[in-house]
This record gives sequence, C-alpha cells and structure tokens, in this order.
Amino acid sequence: MTAPLFPRVVFNADGLVPAIVQQADTKEVLMLAWMDEEALRRTLTEGRVTYWSRSRGEYWRKGDTSGHIQTLVSASYDCDGDTVLLLVDQTGAACHTGTHTCFDERELRIEGTA
Repeated sequence: MTAPLFPRVVFNADGLVPAIVQQADTKEVLMLAWMDEEALRRTLTEGRVTYWSRSRGEYWRKGDTSGHIQTLVSASYDCDGDTVLLLVDQTGAACHTGTHTCFDERELRIEGTA
C-alpha cells in the first residue's frame, strides 16, 4: 500500500473531503463540492480545480463544459483536517444554476419568524 499524498487531510468513509470554495480577492463563498485524493492532487498540480461528482461518479474540472473556470490561488485544510478551503479566481458563474454563487438569496429561517 502506498502512503497517502495528503496525510493530514481526513477523507470520509467514501474517500471524500468537502471543499469550501471562496473567491480569492473578496472571500465570498462560492460553493461547496467534494474531492477525493486524486481530485486534490490534480487541482494542486494543474492549477485548475477538479472535483469528484458524487451523482455522476466521475471527475469534473470546473469550467471544461461551461467555460466557468476556477483557477486555484491557494488550498488549505482546517484544524481537524476534515475540510479543504480553496481560494480561487472564478471566471463566470460558480453555481450550476448559472448564478455567481450557490448561496444567493436562500436565507435559512425558522418558519413563522421575522
């Protein structure tokens, strides 16, 4: 068995780690996606962000089909090692719905409160 490429990153039982994606200059949260070790390796070596699609069961490099490219500025992991933070330069929309961020206008509230 080979040693893990990222021994400080804790991948879940499915071999995945959540990746929070922020715009590098504004720190705006753009999206959350999933990466396995290979997606993280590709991202760090190629400079274009690659994810693991849980629904399609395949890798997808952000922007290859949409043109909405994410160029990696930096990558880090949190204090527990179970989440990755990607700072990117986003070209076009980050969300698959075509919006700039996946967190547009969806404020979570308890029903019946102001």
